[in-house]
Amino acid sequence: MSVAPLNPLRTLVALVCTLAAQACLAQDSAPLIAAQASLFEQAQAYENGEGVRRDPLLAANLYCEAARQGDRDAQYNLGWMYANGRGVPRDDGRAVFFFLAAAEQGIEAARHLADRLASVQPVMPDCMREPEPLPVERPQIATWTPVDYSLIAPRNIYKLVYKLAPRFHVEPQLALSIIAAESNFNPQAVSAKNAQGLMQLIPETSERFNVKNAFDPAQNIRGGLIYLRWLLAYFEGDVALVAAAYNAGEGTVERYKGVPPYLETRNYVKRVVQSFGGPHHPFEATVSPPSAVLKK
Repeated sequence: MSVAPLNPLRTLVALVCTLAAQACLAQDSAPLIAAQASLFEQAQAYENGEGVRRDPLLAANLYCEAARQGDRDAQYNLGWMYANGRGVPRDDGRAVFFFLAAAEQGIEAARHLADRLASVQPVMPDCMREPEPLPVERPQIATWTPVDYSLIAPRNIYKLVYKLAPRFHVEPQLALSIIAAESNFNPQAVSAKNAQGLMQLIPETSERFNVKNAFDPAQNIRGGLIYLRWLLAYFEGDVALVAAAYNAGEGTVERYKGVPPYLETRNYVKRVVQSFGGPHHPFEATVSPPSAVLKK
């Protein structure tokens, strides 16, 4: 199989300054220029030998770091490298993994290539796993500052969340963080995927949690809280995984064994965790057994 990689026209000014930092030190704008060179741009230059010595292995490593952070173009190009054995050993399992990730972020060419490899089991490379945190000699102090939704949320919605959330053992701050990220407190919001209301329940989720009218704030919040309570138990209080599952589905989180490499989902997770104010939330173990895929 032979396919062509994406090769968007991009300026290499930032890249040259990044890779030849010494030559840029005399220029006042060097720090800004260096910061503008993305991992994707660096990988593409090393893959094609554009302004630097060609180094396919370094390109693959840079592509993979960009892919882990959610860059769909990097996912596509790295899939192409594995599919064709260009700079890396040919590996259809890894190729289809990256093509699927890129397809799920809207690259149709990747979807067609993934379909051609439909019989191949996806294999996630180690470089796509989140790096282990460095050991510290003393406990780290969380630096997140929770958002004060009393200053942002409509009063009726704020009071409704504080009334309902404790009944489902969900902290109101988490529910408000999800609502803010999902609908920005618009009870009539509808997404392109037909997610509805404050907590953007898709029809299947509404049916799953017996929500008859997703545009009724009380019903919508109640359904969302039931779902959050279940996700908290399933992912053992890991707020990042709960937010990722709320955005992309629990099956997707399990498939990637963590937060999926989708730029939208990663930004969503970052926003929710920071707005909530921490990485962990108490959970009821009796609601659901934990994910067998992610269970340590």
